[in-house]
Amino acid sequence: MRIIFLGIFLYLGTQSMAQSDDFPDYRSKKDIFTRITEKDIRSDIASYSMGGMDESIGKLPLKTIPITASGSNFISFAGNNIQVTITATAFDPKKHKLGYYEKYLTKIDNKAYFGDYGKVPKTVIESVRIIVDKDTIAVPQAAYIDLFNPVFTFNEKGVEKSQNKVYLSGDGRKIYVYMLKPERGGSYEVTWVIQDKKYLKRVVDFGFLK
Repeated sequence: MRIIFLGIFLYLGTQSMAQSDDFPDYRSKKDIFTRITEKDIRSDIASYSMGGMDESIGKLPLKTIPITASGSNFISFAGNNIQVTITATAFDPKKHKLGYYEKYLTKIDNKAYFGDYGKVPKTVIESVRIIVDKDTIAVPQAAYIDLFNPVFTFNEKGVEKSQNKVYLSGDGRKIYVYMLKPERGGSYEVTWVIQDKKYLKRVVDFGFLK
């Protein structure tokens, strides 16, 4: 499935590459896949992510929990005593400081952002809610506030589908909440890592169209 989407990325990239060279890219690479130092987490994320594709050979697929509901502004998963809901809300440019390079938006509130970089976003992730057993996991706002225009589902021949998943590690200690935004000019993927009922880190890769 990742190979199919990579083909789409490359095809669309030929149509958008000229634009990507028109303005500077300030997006941070501190959270990218290649900077993961934990071997077990790196191995798990390599099994499903675009950023880890080069290291995915021989990796067995991780178990997932099913989607239970979705809409234009949310997606929910539940299973194995785990509940996950990601929600989005409208982005109001009047409530933020927008930083431009010529006509291209490059910073929001003095920080670079992910999702249709260069354009004013329409939506922003509002919350990532995770409950394990009956314990609510606190996911800090900093882990998602710079992620814009999320894509929760897509329609394929009349069937609603999603590339977003919740994966479970083989040792039972970790939960990987994964979201992919594959659109032209705005691609990114994020994994929020939960370990032992605590938020550990996020992994963000982007620029698949370059």
